[in-house]
Amino acid sequence: MKKLKKEDINQEVFDLYDDYAHNKIERRHFLKKLSLYAVGGITMSSLLSFISPNYVDSILVNKDDSRLDSNYITYNSPRGGGGIKALLSKLKSSSEKRPGIIVVHENRGLNPYIEDVGRRAALEGFISIAPDALTPLGGYPGNDDAGRALQKKRDRDEMLEDFIAAFTYLKNHEDCTGEIGVVGFCFGGWISNMMAVRIPDLGAAVPYYGSQPSAEETAEISAPLMMHYAGLDTRVNAGWPEYEMALKENNKQYEAFVYPKVNHGFHNNTTPRYDEAAATLSWNRTIAFFKENLM
Repeated sequence: MKKLKKEDINQEVFDLYDDYAHNKIERRHFLKKLSLYAVGGITMSSLLSFISPNYVDSILVNKDDSRLDSNYITYNSPRGGGGIKALLSKLKSSSEKRPGIIVVHENRGLNPYIEDVGRRAALEGFISIAPDALTPLGGYPGNDDAGRALQKKRDRDEMLEDFIAAFTYLKNHEDCTGEIGVVGFCFGGWISNMMAVRIPDLGAAVPYYGSQPSAEETAEISAPLMMHYAGLDTRVNAGWPEYEMALKENNKQYEAFVYPKVNHGFHNNTTPRYDEAAATLSWNRTIAFFKENLM
């Protein structure tokens, strides 16, 4: 079987996967269209395997990393019930209070990649919380396809309230200074934008390829923003000019970076959409931004 490389894959395959991952097409239509690219020694099974997340070989900070205290907690939800499960991570080596970072998942729940990002943020000196918005439905089910199906059953505004509740939990945590930022990816990018709209004392927000708030909502933002966009992500990027206009008209503090020739999801190192250069640069910028605004 031919071992696939990123350069072997037509850009249309990445666009097709993006449509599927964002519920634009059903799985059977996705597989039917994907089969058209299984040519020239590329089998359907190898193609499907290649574009699917690989969590086993991609984790950068192990869940039992000796430098960290990283454990699941449950915090109160404004809707009541059993609360929201989250991964709380912080350095073992310091008893000092730390600023906080909320890490917001994509449209599939708290998967291993997002947990890994939470631990990466903790290694940078923050106390991080990575909630699972699928908790009321049983939590992340162990694979992204099932996770997307579950998240479709939840109202996104209710999920926003759950992430705002994570801010309240972290702000009152005994190990947190009360200075808190948020970083989110895809769906989590929208949540990050909306938390900046909704939370007056949010310290900083970093949406990665996230959908944008309305002009009226943008006027309510007080937190400094850093936006990361993928150059090939025409779906999300279409909303950026109007968003930037509203930010400028309302004199908001923001930075925006567009990484050329990379796909939506470029920070996610578990899929072939990952771009190491763009992911590393954007993450370094993100951590520097948080340190500047929260420490």
